[in-house]
Amino acid sequence: MVKASDPAAARRCLVIVLAAGEGTRMKSRTPKVLHALAGRSLLAHVLHAVSAAGADAVSVVVGPDRDDVAAEARRVRADATIHVQAQRLGTAHAVLAARDEIAQGYDDVLVAFADTPLVTAETFGRLRAELARGAAVAVLGFEAADPNGYGRLIIEGEDLLAIREHKDANDEERRVGLCNAGLMALDGGEALALLDAIGQDNAQREFYLTDAVAVARARGLKAHVVVADEAEVQGINDRTQLAQAEATLQVRLRLAAMREGATLQAPETVFLSADTRLGRDVVVEPHVVFGPGAMVEDGAVIHAFSHLEGARVRAGASVGPYARLRPGTDIGEGARVGNFVEVKNATLGAGAKANHLSYLGDATIGARANIGAGTITCNYDGFRKHRTEVGAGAFVGSNSSLVAPVTIGDGAFVGSGSVVTMDVPADALAVGRARQVTKDGWAQKFRETFSGASTKKTE
Repeated sequence: MVKASDPAAARRCLVIVLAAGEGTRMKSRTPKVLHALAGRSLLAHVLHAVSAAGADAVSVVVGPDRDDVAAEARRVRADATIHVQAQRLGTAHAVLAARDEIAQGYDDVLVAFADTPLVTAETFGRLRAELARGAAVAVLGFEAADPNGYGRLIIEGEDLLAIREHKDANDEERRVGLCNAGLMALDGGEALALLDAIGQDNAQREFYLTDAVAVARARGLKAHVVVADEAEVQGINDRTQLAQAEATLQVRLRLAAMREGATLQAPETVFLSADTRLGRDVVVEPHVVFGPGAMVEDGAVIHAFSHLEGARVRAGASVGPYARLRPGTDIGEGARVGNFVEVKNATLGAGAKANHLSYLGDATIGARANIGAGTITCNYDGFRKHRTEVGAGAFVGSNSSLVAPVTIGDGAFVGSGSVVTMDVPADALAVGRARQVTKDGWAQKFRETFSGASTKKTE
């Protein structure tokens, strides 16, 4: 990440994100770059990273008729410009789809790939720093465990001499383990000249971005390498690689959460979204899933096998086990949501309790209210959603149905098994069930009747 003290901080930066790949190996109707890791699209991961690295402007290059990719880019970064690569003539050709943006005179021009989503803001910042140090080209590399098939980075001291494709490398060059990750930074004053000088001198007759190194060196300009971990630069072309990237990202997110003061009792079983926020002294038990938009404040406990998405859990609250918090949920300070409770678009006030087997949808539950086991808010009439209001200190008995719209006043009681269709005043008792009728001896006569019938039929 570029900080105020970094050499690149004062430099204006344009990032060009290449998102035109078809991704046919994904076997999906969804474009490859819109597949998700940790609740966020591949494209969104890249856009968040480059924004954190100080990008003043972002251009996204998409394929023809990819309005869905363009819409995702603008959702994440509203000022992103969209450029269409109508013909697939190589990576340099794709970058030049944003020619008008490059021509506006940015100091740094970074090229990122939407299917390489794990590159961090810090790494993008290190690429920028090399431009600030005088390089015309900075290339991202990695030490490959198995370099077979990768382009090799041939270096001498800090200078990058060439990028040699595997098929073109000699035996000595193939022993080089430093490989090309594809991402590149170009000095803004040289970028268009370098890109325009790239030819089609290859079997595919395409314009390769990697040739910018040779062009720069032929002009007496410097090229440098920034080295990243191999896991950080992994690209995604199929579902297997998507799963591998998910595993890598989950490790990164879990470590970050624990370093910030959360306890994950079995980290390998907890799945986080990219935007999950866990406060200090939060305890997360095994097998918890955090979907997008989950926030847990200090000292809360999330018990095993719970699922949270679009929900806020306030300090000291307890959730689960086996609880589901859906979008719009706000669990108040010290409140308790127990096993097999589902909450959607509802607020539980401080100290409120719903400990067992309940559904609370489109509801406001007041502070210290008690929701008995088996209680549901009947919030949907087949066309519209309606709200239920339960006042502070109210007590709702077990197995009650609250038919919205309805209000239970402060301190009111609802008898167990009630169906409540009308408002209940504060401190009142509401019982909405049929009067119990008891018939002595009825059960014995019932059994005798059917026992006798069964005997006669057998005879």
